[in-house]
Amino acid sequence: MSILGLKKKQPKTFKVKVITMDAEMEFSCEVKWKGKDLFDLVCRTVGLRETWFFGLRYTVKDTYAWLKQEKRVLDQEVPKDSPITFHFLAKFFPEKVEEELVQEITQHLFFLQVKKQILDEEIFCSPEASVLLASYAVQAKYGDYDPNFHKPGFLAQDELLPKRVLMQYQMTADMWEEKITAWYAEHRGIARDEAEMEYLKIAQDLEMYGVSYFAITQNKRDTDLLLGVDAQGLHIYSPNSKLSPNKSFPWSGIRNISYSEKEFTIKPLDKKKDVFKFYSSQLRVNKLILQLCIGNHDLFMRRRKVDSIEVQQMKAQAKEEKARKKMERQILAREKQMREEAERAKEEMERRLFQLQDEARLANEALLRSEETADLLAEKAQIAEEEAKLLAHKAAEAEQERQRLEVTAMKTKEEKRLMEQKMREAEQLAVKLVEQSERRLKEADHLKQDLTEAKDAERRAKAKLLEITKTTYPLIAAYSTPPAPPEATDLGYESASTRLDFKDSDMKRLSMEIERERLEYMEKSKHLQDQLKELKSEIESLKLEEQQQQAGLYGLQNEARGYVQEPVYIPHSNRNSAYMSQMAFFEEV
Repeated sequence: MSILGLKKKQPKTFKVKVITMDAEMEFSCEVKWKGKDLFDLVCRTVGLRETWFFGLRYTVKDTYAWLKQEKRVLDQEVPKDSPITFHFLAKFFPEKVEEELVQEITQHLFFLQVKKQILDEEIFCSPEASVLLASYAVQAKYGDYDPNFHKPGFLAQDELLPKRVLMQYQMTADMWEEKITAWYAEHRGIARDEAEMEYLKIAQDLEMYGVSYFAITQNKRDTDLLLGVDAQGLHIYSPNSKLSPNKSFPWSGIRNISYSEKEFTIKPLDKKKDVFKFYSSQLRVNKLILQLCIGNHDLFMRRRKVDSIEVQQMKAQAKEEKARKKMERQILAREKQMREEAERAKEEMERRLFQLQDEARLANEALLRSEETADLLAEKAQIAEEEAKLLAHKAAEAEQERQRLEVTAMKTKEEKRLMEQKMREAEQLAVKLVEQSERRLKEADHLKQDLTEAKDAERRAKAKLLEITKTTYPLIAAYSTPPAPPEATDLGYESASTRLDFKDSDMKRLSMEIERERLEYMEKSKHLQDQLKELKSEIESLKLEEQQQQAGLYGLQNEARGYVQEPVYIPHSNRNSAYMSQMAFFEEV
């Protein structure tokens, strides 16, 4: 076995991972490949033709470097990891993005890189410009604003503003979203590539856009400075200020740039101006500065020349592509508008259909209700007609009853007049009876007085007679034979007896007359009381009948009018008060 057979075979390929701004790719590269081979492979895979802006960047120790295209990949200071990681980024920036960036993929890669630099605060941006840029970024990602689809909170997961801006103001995420959405709604109709281009047009005016910064020192005073390299030229900054340069050297005013190890020399085109020298501490950084200066100067000179055939073709194709896309967008917008109008018309028709259906349903319900109402009204009309007939019949009956009651009332009035006449006659009779009774009472009192006087005279006569009897004839009682009275006394005795007999007969006659008159008076009084009671009962019956007749008349009249009224008590006149007082008087008698 030969010694060559014992040697380990070297691999013919190696793995490479390339990270772009929106994707990761892995390639298997040959050992002999140069940097240009790998770079061209990545550009073909991405579909990029504007390759002069980009490069493959890798990290070495504490700084970064760009892969050289003329040297083999493995011969450079690339990491020895497997796979080897490269970042596909923009190395040089255009002066005017709208004129220089032709392809849409180029614009997209620049947009993503500049957006990340702003969010990572590698490029300073004011809060107002940050909100405006964020609105274009949202337009590029989500398209036109639709309030029905883009509800509050739809930007919660998106990183749109630098942390410095968020910390600068005491505002909630919802408040920031409201501000961004207000601008976002104004960008309606802008396509994604147009929104990204508007983003880059605003970003290219920022002070730190496209500037690569390096720490340097000045040769004489050893002062710390910052060197900025961009598409416009070289700029010298103070260490604490990256916005306003202290001194600038535009590419058009630089005659030569040279460096020897760590010393750089900038020779102005104007020989009267002083040569500017500065130092960089690391050789790797010096090579990077020189590489960026050469590349930016070449692009500066290239911009001022006539475009190459390739660039002209690219611009023509890009112009045609933009015109085609614009036409497609216009057609799409017109179709979208027509579709929205059709949808609105459809919604309007559906709404109108639903409205007509509701109106038809309501009309049917109203028709049913009207039919039911008509049936009900017909039934009510029939009932009303029957009630009208009944009321007419009742009215006729009431009219007949009224006429009968009028006749009865006339009769009642006549009877009442007769009764009043009888009452007046009874009153006159009662007055006469009262007067006669009073006269009889007076005569009775005189008779009683005469009777009392007669009884007193009789008692006195009897007493005197007894006295005379005792004195004149004392022996009559002893012998029990009455003696013959003397002549002298016969006249006196006879006269006394005659007078006594006369008094007794008068008294008897008066007593009999008084008793007879008393009996007659009692009979007359009883008869008069009976007549008065009978007259009173007749009057009460007539009053009751009159009340019933009046109540019946009122009820019939009210019923004829369509309603029934409660009977009303009509009080009698007080014209019979004298009669009632006399009745009470006779009842007491």
